[in-house]
Amino acid sequence: MAISRRQRPARKGSGAYGAGWKAGYRTGTEAGYHAGRCEAVIRRFPEQRPPARPVRLIFVVSGQGEPYMTIERGLLESLRPLVAELHVMTPFENLEEAALRLRPDLLLVFNGLNYVSAETIRAIREGGIRTAVWFTDDPYYTDVSEGVARSYDVVFTIERTCVDWYRERGCSEVHFIPLAAAPGIYRPGKAPASHHTDILFLGSGYHNRVALFDAIAPELAGRRTLIAGRWWERLSNYELLKPSLREDAAWLSPEETVQYYSGAKLVINLHRAHDDGEVNANGQGVPAVSPNPRTFEISACGTLQLVDAREGLAGFYVPGQEIETFASPEELVDKIRYYLGHEAERSRIARNALARTLRDHTYTVRLGELLQAAFGP
Repeated sequence: MAISRRQRPARKGSGAYGAGWKAGYRTGTEAGYHAGRCEAVIRRFPEQRPPARPVRLIFVVSGQGEPYMTIERGLLESLRPLVAELHVMTPFENLEEAALRLRPDLLLVFNGLNYVSAETIRAIREGGIRTAVWFTDDPYYTDVSEGVARSYDVVFTIERTCVDWYRERGCSEVHFIPLAAAPGIYRPGKAPASHHTDILFLGSGYHNRVALFDAIAPELAGRRTLIAGRWWERLSNYELLKPSLREDAAWLSPEETVQYYSGAKLVINLHRAHDDGEVNANGQGVPAVSPNPRTFEISACGTLQLVDAREGLAGFYVPGQEIETFASPEELVDKIRYYLGHEAERSRIARNALARTLRDHTYTVRLGELLQAAFGP
């Protein structure tokens, strides 16, 4: 039966339907192109594992729940093939008994701010066993970590400024070992439409972050924006940004986090302030210059991030080539507009960040550095 003109569907090239179809087609094509290029990058950088060291290690998890558990999961997956023998324990087990029975070459405590007592570490050291702590929240709780650090033979810290700071306080062996990305968890992926955004921020609403997002609220409100985390009710522009807030997400699973990163065109990464007295315990004002774990995780997902210009960032990613930075709300808005309008350049920098991460900033690489610092070449 013939279809009358009135019954015929609109052509793809006409009217609002046509504009929407073209936009969706273009977005899908761009996403598919970028995904294919990311897969090519991944194939270029297969994981290179060094031979396992002939050492026995006890690794004590933080016992602090998320987000530490996800970090520990990726870290331990990389650590197992790097040592001859690995024993994973919680801080709530009898560490002294296990250490004296297993006689590890090193007992390594992850974070170590809460549950492992100085008395326990002292007893283990008196038994002739070498101990180390890896501080993963430096410099934000140095009022606490200062006392904890002195109990151990070796201190690892994710903050470069803390290396000399601990040495000045009597710690003889201190090494800068930042965190990294776990490619088995954080990698480019296909995101459902519900997780597609122009601009994404995942994290708590610390005061410095609230101030930045208040300043750029009009720009964010006019775009597909998602801000997920706690404390965002502090925003002065709360009502303007409320449609963009996901306030039930104090913590997202790593799987959903990856979907959000993969579905975003731009991810904002703003470090917390080192001098926020409300949430920190950094009374001596130790500065923060090193990148946070999120820097590596976003890059591992093949998404361009706009990160505040920390002093130590350029030692990990080349600004303008592998990452993009901002130093003011105005500069951030300018770069949001620029990169949303330049898809090819946005994709290129994101792929460069992915390549740099797979080459230099995986946990296999980072743990190799840690083991070399602990045991030598």
